[in-house]
Amino acid sequence: MSKADIGLVGLAVMGENLVMNMESKGFSVAVYNRTVDKVTAFVEGRAKGRNIIGAKSLQELADSLKKPRKIMLMVKAGKPVDNLIEQLVPFLDPGDIIIDGGNSYFGDTMRRAKQLEAMGFLYVGTGVSGGEEGALHGASLMPGGSPEAWPHIQPIFQAAAAKVEDGSPCCDWVGQDGSGHFVKMVHNGIEYGDMQLICEAYHLMKDLLGLSADEMHEIFKEWNLGELNSYLIEITSDILAYKDEDGTPLVDKILDTAGQKGTGMWTAKQSFDEGVPLTLIGEAVYSRFLSAMKEERVAASKVLTGPAPTFSGDREAFIEDIRQALYASKIVSYAQGYALMRAAAKSYGWDLNYGDIALMWRGGCIIRSAFLDDIKSAFDQNPELANLLLDPFFKAKVTAAQESWRKVCATAMLSGIPVPAFASALSYYDGYRTERLPANLLQAQRDYFGAHTYERTDRPRGEYFHTNWTGRGGTTSSSHYSA
Repeated sequence: MSKADIGLVGLAVMGENLVMNMESKGFSVAVYNRTVDKVTAFVEGRAKGRNIIGAKSLQELADSLKKPRKIMLMVKAGKPVDNLIEQLVPFLDPGDIIIDGGNSYFGDTMRRAKQLEAMGFLYVGTGVSGGEEGALHGASLMPGGSPEAWPHIQPIFQAAAAKVEDGSPCCDWVGQDGSGHFVKMVHNGIEYGDMQLICEAYHLMKDLLGLSADEMHEIFKEWNLGELNSYLIEITSDILAYKDEDGTPLVDKILDTAGQKGTGMWTAKQSFDEGVPLTLIGEAVYSRFLSAMKEERVAASKVLTGPAPTFSGDREAFIEDIRQALYASKIVSYAQGYALMRAAAKSYGWDLNYGDIALMWRGGCIIRSAFLDDIKSAFDQNPELANLLLDPFFKAKVTAAQESWRKVCATAMLSGIPVPAFASALSYYDGYRTERLPANLLQAQRDYFGAHTYERTDRPRGEYFHTNWTGRGGTTSSSHYSA
């Protein structure tokens, strides 16, 4: 019996669809699932007549693969991945490749790569974005780990990946150890931000302007034809047009409590570790937390007061203001996400190609948008770009949108409509462009109560000073100062 090109463990929706995708591109695939009946049902059902081999054990799976073996794990992140690796390793030879395609935490991927490389194996942690449709027809794939593995998996991955207009695959080698899963984590954080921004635009149009779902459907449909063209804008338009059985908009009947799988939260937490202000994505995560407090919010709505949303201006002009605010805030979200990747690359010694990452996100994934072409161009022109806001193209776009952005945030605040993502994006922009922030007072406070020292504007950086503010504190200062 001929051997398969790649093996896959985990036949849930994503796993099944990836198998069908890879097989449709000319690769033979061996499959295994912990519930063996599922293997039989898949091979005799959906995969019947395809170049797909069913295995009833991990040993059978390993024995059915060409060497070096390539085995992709599509199982729940965390302990299940460690358990599966432990069970799989006895059936592998040095040089074989294990690929984790789940939403694993990048730190776990770093640990696994180190352990398995020490045993002579190769390990890849790859982000997979695009949902079940992307898995079947072409996803965004973000592999990182043991560099020696890339030549062996490249033909399969790039064939199965989504393609942009010129045929380029939305998949390339990201970098060492956990970098692939880190980039996927940031992708998911940006996804949280994009979704929250769209929801805030929807909230303003619905509760402030009083627009119907059908009217908003047309607005988002029109926005998708311009610079906001993206998968999330497209599906928002579709959602607003969808009617329930009684002919009313289904979206109005969906409970306003949002769920999450935790990857956006990982992104926000990592920003604390790296010291990078990821304010917009953080607010998107917090907004989901707040939405989950449904009963508490209902009770609070009966006792806490605020202005009733009313609008007396030009509705069409304000809709355009919202569009501009959404676009400017989106630029900030990506600027923050890329700043986090740059900081992590420095911390972990990764050599990331930021333009190529934009290309990987250009198709197949949830945040795919025309906007990413502009990001790729920005980093192609200046690979050392510190912040997207400093790129001439994005600087001009934010400058043009600034008046509308401020108007939307001010109007929302005066109307009592929460816009945490819009507002935090604008505050970040204003903070980033401010030469002198009030942190001088903050540092004086720290020195006053904790002798944490400070630097002076009239002395070179790196000289530290302490003041005996009360006359009772003495001259002893803390040895720790970090800025």
